[in-house]
Amino acid sequence: MGKSVAGAVSGRRIKYVFVIFWLAVAALAGPLAGKLTDVERNDNKSWLPGGAESVQVIDVQSSFASPDTIPAIIVYERTSGLTGDDDTKMKADAAAFGGLAELDGTVAGPIPTKDGQAAQIIVPVNLGADGWAKAGTLVDHLRDTATQGANGLTVHVTGPAGTAADSSAAFEGIDSSLLLGTVAVVVVILLITYRSPLLWLLPVISSGVALITAQAVIYLLAKHADLVVNAQSAGILTVLVFGAGTDYALLLIARYREELRRHEDRHEAMAEALHRSGPAIIASAATVVLGMLCLFFAETNSTKGLGPVAAIGIAVGLAVMLTLLPVLLTICGRWIFWPLRPKVGSAEPTATGLWARVGDRIARRPRSVWVATALVLAVAAIGVVQLDATGLTNKESFRNTQDSIVGEEVLARHGAGSAGSPVVVISTADGAAATRAAFAAVPGIDPASISEPAVQGGFAYMSGELVDQADSQAAYNTVDRVRAAVHAVPGAAAKVGGTTAINLDVQRAAKHDRNLIIPIVLAVVLLILILLLRSVLAPVILIATVVLSFGAALGISALVFRHVFGFGGTDSSLPLFVFVFLVALGIDYNIFLMTRVREEAVKHGTRRAALIGLSATGGVITSAGLVLAGTFAVLATLPLTAFAEIGFAVAFGVLLDTIVVRSVLVTALNLDVGERMWWPSALGRTTGPAVLEKDRVAA
Repeated sequence: MGKSVAGAVSGRRIKYVFVIFWLAVAALAGPLAGKLTDVERNDNKSWLPGGAESVQVIDVQSSFASPDTIPAIIVYERTSGLTGDDDTKMKADAAAFGGLAELDGTVAGPIPTKDGQAAQIIVPVNLGADGWAKAGTLVDHLRDTATQGANGLTVHVTGPAGTAADSSAAFEGIDSSLLLGTVAVVVVILLITYRSPLLWLLPVISSGVALITAQAVIYLLAKHADLVVNAQSAGILTVLVFGAGTDYALLLIARYREELRRHEDRHEAMAEALHRSGPAIIASAATVVLGMLCLFFAETNSTKGLGPVAAIGIAVGLAVMLTLLPVLLTICGRWIFWPLRPKVGSAEPTATGLWARVGDRIARRPRSVWVATALVLAVAAIGVVQLDATGLTNKESFRNTQDSIVGEEVLARHGAGSAGSPVVVISTADGAAATRAAFAAVPGIDPASISEPAVQGGFAYMSGELVDQADSQAAYNTVDRVRAAVHAVPGAAAKVGGTTAINLDVQRAAKHDRNLIIPIVLAVVLLILILLLRSVLAPVILIATVVLSFGAALGISALVFRHVFGFGGTDSSLPLFVFVFLVALGIDYNIFLMTRVREEAVKHGTRRAALIGLSATGGVITSAGLVLAGTFAVLATLPLTAFAEIGFAVAFGVLLDTIVVRSVLVTALNLDVGERMWWPSALGRTTGPAVLEKDRVAA
């Protein structure tokens, strides 16, 4: 940030203009932010790969039936065998379900299983476009009706409607619980970091203003510009704005406190702090914004939608932290740091602090340190072979027991595991007969269950039940066989969809997104580092440390998921999300450290600058890492496996990045490589004026 801009922000009079401006923005944004959940899209298509075959089937299928119609399956079980009274009870329930206002079709059943111990009633219901939110109320009504007078019958509600109800309940209150948890983590860490009963208020207030403003902007774009936002991206937004915003606040406050020891006037101190730390903060935020926007190349709609949502959150957070926070700090003056108020001329504690001592130890044998550290991280990365990122079954998606999952297990136990989740085939009307014959001949499909083709608008619709459980690998293999069979029918233009096909397409889209976006993010980050550091070698080395850190974090996480948490699988989007968050956010710490090292290298030489940079930024980077890790760890408190996995992996990765990679590995590399780190810039062709005696001895 230029001196003139920094001086303007911290000016004696204009600071009150900034306060009034952000107060007005917060007042206007508050009501809009509260409406964000009203524009969330949690229907199937908002989560799915846009061009996938199963999604094309949904589009055509809507001409035969509403895309908002989903089946609720009421499962009855008596392990000693269903009785005549049970049959009477179930038929009465089916008649009652037939009077539902939400009914869209014909109630099927009761359909007994072959062993006579269980039965199911299939109720097609239309809950409208926001049915995900309404499913809970309907399912509760169905369950209450089925349990009245059950006389020992065990009752469960499953199928897509039951799963939607359980998912909706898991997300209920997510915004408030995540916000409260995130704020609590930030407050605790800031209290420990600053040991001040008051200073923590300013970053928290600023982060709150940033979150409200970002939510309002996203609401307006979702309502008027077709921006896709769902419960997942809205939840991550809260964590991201508070985590990254507080990181930027920590860096600014650390430099401001440093300058208060050099300047009597707090406005001059803030101007210098903004001038020195502003470029690093802006570069860090730009890296995250561009990294998140790379998600726009994703096929999966939920992943694609997260990109602009996260980018908006970071951009707004940057604006607040570089305008509102500085003026709040200058208005409050030095007393806000009480009881550890920085005095002019007082010693900078970081010069002899923990990280200064760590730097001295690293400087004795820098090459041995970075080689050993890199080897340990590489060994940790081997754990990736334990990562099963092929998606989660319905059961694995929840961390606690859900009624819809129990219902699925009951049906599977009695030989009806795929009920309510048929394979759907769409073809041309002329090719319907041949397509149905090919469909019926596929192993894994019950030929007796295949419906007669329904013809409308030149298309034919048919469905058939899977022999295997709908979310099993065997069922996925069957979908592939169905596709191969019906695609081969001449002139039918057949396509295969249904719940199992959707899940399969999501897995494959996630793999495509991962293979495409990871290289793009690496290229973007590399370019930003080259421009910022005016070097080629340093950015390449830093990118290598980031990739190594990501591999180690994912490897350890895979082992923890499997052997500690007992997760049955991993969400297919996990590797990409963890990579983007760790690289885009983790690169912040590279930027914080290396911009300071480069600043000091001009005056002291790279080796001396490496130790100054570590001692000056080690504490703030550690605090920033703790904040970011703590905020993401809040995600792990949710009852959804995918959120828990993202929360743990990112939190662990950030801590690893902060404490080991940035502070030890990168510092050791700086000390070993020396001035060559800045090749091919002029700084890389000179020998610094000051080299530590211990460096000469080590060399």
